[in-house]
Amino acid sequence: MSTNAVHPITVLTPELETILKEDTDCRLRILIATNIKSRYARSSSDLSDFRLAIENKDVQTDESVLSDFRRLVPPTNYESYRPFVDKLNSRPCKLSEVEDLLAPGLPIYIPLSSATTNKKSKQFIKYSRSQPYSQGPPPVRTKVTVFLYSFAYREPVEVVADSGEIVRRIPQCNQSSGVMRLQNNWSIETDDTRMGSILPGHVAPWATGFIIHHRSFLLIHALFALANTSLEGFAVTFMPYFIDMIHRVKEEWDVLVSGIRNGMIPDFEQIDHVRAFLQANMCADPRRADELQNIGPPLSYPGWAQRVWPSLKLVKGICSGTFAAVLPQVRSVLGPNVIVHNTWYICTECLIGRSLNFEDTETFVIAANDLLEYIDMTDEPAHGKVLQAWDLQPGRLYQPVSTSHDGLWRYLIDDVIQVTGFDPRNGLPVFRYSRRKNLELRLPHAIITEADLVSVIHAISGEDIVEVQEFTTVVDDRKFPQTVGFFIGITGDLGTTASYRRFDLPHSYDLGPNAKSARQKAFAALAATSEEHQIAFDADELGLPTIRIVKPGTFTDYRRWRGESMKFGVGQIKVPVVLSDPKAQEWMEERVMVEL
Repeated sequence: MSTNAVHPITVLTPELETILKEDTDCRLRILIATNIKSRYARSSSDLSDFRLAIENKDVQTDESVLSDFRRLVPPTNYESYRPFVDKLNSRPCKLSEVEDLLAPGLPIYIPLSSATTNKKSKQFIKYSRSQPYSQGPPPVRTKVTVFLYSFAYREPVEVVADSGEIVRRIPQCNQSSGVMRLQNNWSIETDDTRMGSILPGHVAPWATGFIIHHRSFLLIHALFALANTSLEGFAVTFMPYFIDMIHRVKEEWDVLVSGIRNGMIPDFEQIDHVRAFLQANMCADPRRADELQNIGPPLSYPGWAQRVWPSLKLVKGICSGTFAAVLPQVRSVLGPNVIVHNTWYICTECLIGRSLNFEDTETFVIAANDLLEYIDMTDEPAHGKVLQAWDLQPGRLYQPVSTSHDGLWRYLIDDVIQVTGFDPRNGLPVFRYSRRKNLELRLPHAIITEADLVSVIHAISGEDIVEVQEFTTVVDDRKFPQTVGFFIGITGDLGTTASYRRFDLPHSYDLGPNAKSARQKAFAALAATSEEHQIAFDADELGLPTIRIVKPGTFTDYRRWRGESMKFGVGQIKVPVVLSDPKAQEWMEERVMVEL
């Protein structure tokens, strides 16, 4: 850890509290003045009392406008915005209907929520910013980086004037794609000029970002990465995608090395539309192929990545909460000298936080790009008071509430964070992710939260039982009494030991000597979260948790399958902690190899 680490304070000093209040008020005043003339602000019933209160006030100078906002604007949810956002789905999409919809002007892109549980993605609207999600220079910089981001998009929304002229084409895309486009001013109209180019600092041609097939997307990125001896970094949306790529490299090692040796793009699926652009940037390199052949495929030994890329120093991507499960394998692949950096805590609706310290993947400081307020999760929801940053208490759990540049007014974010202190530099709250608010497993006797499920996985994941790479859960009602059912993907190579044969595995896994005690240990961890579980177990209302190991690559395939079925781009689909969709449950059950 850096010697320049920031250490949170537990109590705000009077000076910091004053700075925090002034900064918060300034941001709120700007947001109100900017968005008050939007169609939403002028007509939404949620803002009717606020509109009446400020009718004759100067929103830029009258201090009472801020107190009016805090007193009269209620928390909102997606249903408040749906009628406005739906106007973008009209055909034709008329300029007169969508200009100044949620904020001034026209949207720059339309991100789709990652839809971990819902069948239909929510649509949000993003507007141009002068400095989109900007931050100071990082302590570790890379000159050559693999950007594992998709730049593909769905059919753009064409906004037309009364004359019929198209005034803007708005891409519908992943949030990560939209942010990258916004930060770099990459419009869809200029995509063709970049298709055959490798942009400065990038490794693969721009066209790689338009491969929709998940496996081929990962393999082509891997191909150009393996061919590059100067690689210094990887940038991914979610850290499991880095491990997905590593596993694909292992599967296709000989094909990839052969492609580097002869300078030919392998015949991977669904890449014909970009093959010419890829091939134009691929050169034969027998010497590099020999080096890779001598090193061998990944997952053969720890620190493989540093042998392949001696200059590698940074891998960055979202890796907190449930995504932290892959970190042990990530660090094993990378070795001790490569830094893993959690870029930020972001959701489709807004940016919530940034890493407090560069190498700390779990602790964040609230971002100051827009405005965040908070609801104490210990209060009754019906009476939940919206709190300000200076009202927060370390150790307590809060739900973020976002008022944004993009036209959201006190929008409820479905996450729960735990505040741990305040940043001594500016007073902003410091926090850790706790769980999704509404992502819970409901049993007759209790509601089991995401945090509880993660604690069970932490309890059973280890060399003595099984090393869990990823997981999801269901209500397992195959037998009475019903219980929590875990589907887990585990690390390790195929092998042959007596401990594997005890479970009659069709293929052998790295199971530990205490694997048969996994269910009892899982229950002990679950019971530690609430005494209600032990009471229900004793009353024969709850069984021991079930644990089913799925085939290698199942979670990778889930992201591909879910993305293709929803026509969603690579890099945004997440495997939910609770799998509620019956089709998804059936899909997962078909891939079970063994039950502990």
